[in-house]
Amino acid sequence: MYNFTFHVPTTIHFGKGEISHLADLAAYGKKVLLCYGGGSIKRNGIYDQATKILSDAGLEIFELSGVEPNPRIQTVRRGVDLCRKESIDMVLAIGGGSTIDCAKVVAAGAKYDGDAWDLVIHPELIKAALPIFSVLTLAATGSEMDAFAVISDMTKNEKWGTAAECLKPTMSVLDPTYTFSVPARQTAAGTADMMSHTFENYFSMDDGAYVQKRMAEALLKTMIHYGPIALEKPDDYDARANLMWAASHAINGLVGEGCAPAWCVHPMEHELSAFYDITHGEGLAILTPAWMEHVLSEKTEKQFATYGRNVWGLTGTDDAPVAREAIARTRQFFTETMHMPATLHEVGITDEEHFDVMAQKAADGSKGSFVPLTKEDIVEIYRAAK
Repeated sequence: MYNFTFHVPTTIHFGKGEISHLADLAAYGKKVLLCYGGGSIKRNGIYDQATKILSDAGLEIFELSGVEPNPRIQTVRRGVDLCRKESIDMVLAIGGGSTIDCAKVVAAGAKYDGDAWDLVIHPELIKAALPIFSVLTLAATGSEMDAFAVISDMTKNEKWGTAAECLKPTMSVLDPTYTFSVPARQTAAGTADMMSHTFENYFSMDDGAYVQKRMAEALLKTMIHYGPIALEKPDDYDARANLMWAASHAINGLVGEGCAPAWCVHPMEHELSAFYDITHGEGLAILTPAWMEHVLSEKTEKQFATYGRNVWGLTGTDDAPVAREAIARTRQFFTETMHMPATLHEVGITDEEHFDVMAQKAADGSKGSFVPLTKEDIVEIYRAAK
C-alpha cells in the first residue's frame, strides 16, 4: 500500500424525505442553476418538490435542461453561459451521473476564463468551481461523491474524463425511493457500471492493500446480491438503498486510494460511447469479461482466483480453474441474470471501422493499468467482444 490522501468533503443526506435539505443551499447564495435531463423528474414529481423547497428558501432558480446520457460539451457551454450571464452562485444537479457530471464541469467552467472543453482535456486547469449539489435519481456512477466527470464532444468522437478536488459535491441527497422508477435496462446498466468501478480498483498487482481489497469484495457481493432483486422488485427499498450506497463507495476513493492502478476497461468503453453513443454500463458489461479473459495468465490467475473464492464462493486449491470459473460467472451474471447484451453486435456495433483509432486512444488513456495493454491488445479485446 503506497502513500495516499483520502478526502471526501461531501455531506450525504441519505434516506426518504432527505430532499428537504435543499433548503440548506440558501447559505451559499441566492441564485441556483438547476441541471436535469429529459424531464423524468417532472413526471415523477421530484422537480416540483425540489423547486418548491428552493423557492421557499428564497432561492432564484435558473434551469439547464436536456442534459444527455453521455453529456455533451455543447450543453456544458450553455450552462457556463447561463452562470456568467446571471451571476449564478451554485449548481444543483437532479438526476444520474451524467447530469451531475455536466453540472460539475459547468461549475468549474463558470470559474474559468476560457472554453470549458479545456477543463476536460486538461484537468490541471481546474482551479475552482461554484458549489456543487446533487439529488441522485440513478445509482451507477458515484458522481454524487467523487471528483470525476466525463464529457463528450460527439463532433470529434471524443469522450474524456476529468477530475479535481473542487468537483466533489458539497452536498448530495440520496433517497432510494427516487430510483424506484428507474427502468430495468438502466438498473442493469447502473449495476454494471458500479461493478466496473470496483473491478478497476480491485484488480492490481499490489498485495499490500488488504483492507481495500476486502471492502471491494463486500461491495461486489452487495451489487451481485441486490442487482437482480432491484430488477425483479423495482420498489424494494433495501435493494435500491444498498445499490445506491455501494455505488457511492465504489469510486469515492475508499477502495482505490493506496492501491488502484490506472483504469483500462473504462477508457476502452469511453471510445465505444464516443464513436457509437451506446449506453455506458452496457458497454462495460460487454467488455469486462472479454478483458478478463484477455489478461488472464499465470501471473494474474491468483487475483482472479481470489475474486472467485471471496466474491462468488468458489472452492478449489488450483488457481487456474477457479479463475476461469470466476470470469465465466461474471459473464453469466451480466447476460443471464441482469439480461444485458453479451456482444457489441447486440448494441449495433457490427463493423471494425474505428477499432484501430479507438484502441490507440484507449491505450494512451490506460497506461499503468493492472496488465499493460497495447493498441493491438485492445483491438483483440474489441474483436473478442463482437
